[in-house]
Amino acid sequence: MGILRKIFGKDTTTDVLEILEAQHREVDELIELIEKGEGDRRALFTELANNLAAHATVEEKVFYPAIMAKETNDMLQESVEEHLAIRRLLADLITMKLDADGFKAKLHVLKEQVDHHAHKEEEDELFPKVRSMFSSDERAAIGNELLVMFHELMQAQPYKNVPSETAAAAELAPPTRR
Repeated sequence: MGILRKIFGKDTTTDVLEILEAQHREVDELIELIEKGEGDRRALFTELANNLAAHATVEEKVFYPAIMAKETNDMLQESVEEHLAIRRLLADLITMKLDADGFKAKLHVLKEQVDHHAHKEEEDELFPKVRSMFSSDERAAIGNELLVMFHELMQAQPYKNVPSETAAAAELAPPTRR
C-alpha cells in the first residue's frame, strides 16, 4: 500500500477528488491482495477495514456536506445508504475468521458494493458534477480538511467502531456550502 502515504507526504494542497480516487484504488488493491491470499491476510484485512471506515466517515462528515447542493442531493442521500450497507458487510467480516465459511463470499459482495459505489456512482457520476461546481482551490480546501480528519481517524483504528456504527442508520449532515 502507500497511495495515501504518498499523498500525506505532499507539501501542497491536494484536490479532494484526487484524494478520494486514491483511497478507492487503495481499497481495491487491499481487497485484491486479501482475495489472492498474499501476505499477512489479517493485517491486510485490518488495513482494509480501517481504510473503509475512515473513508466513509470523512465523506459523510467533510466531503458530502461541503458539496451538498440541489444537483447533488439525491446522489449524496443514496451514497450515505450505500455506506451503511458497506459498513454492515464490514461489521460481519470483522467478526469472522478469515478462513471461515462465508468469508470469501462476503468479501466478494463487499468488493462489488465498493466498486459500484466508488467507481460507478462517485467517480463516474458525482465527481464530474463536483469538478464543474467547485474551483480547484475550493476542492483543495475540502481536500485538506478531509486529509486532516482521515489521518486523525486512522490513528484510532476506526474499524473497531464499525459494528456499533451499523446499529443505527447513517444520516447525512445538513449542508454547509452552496
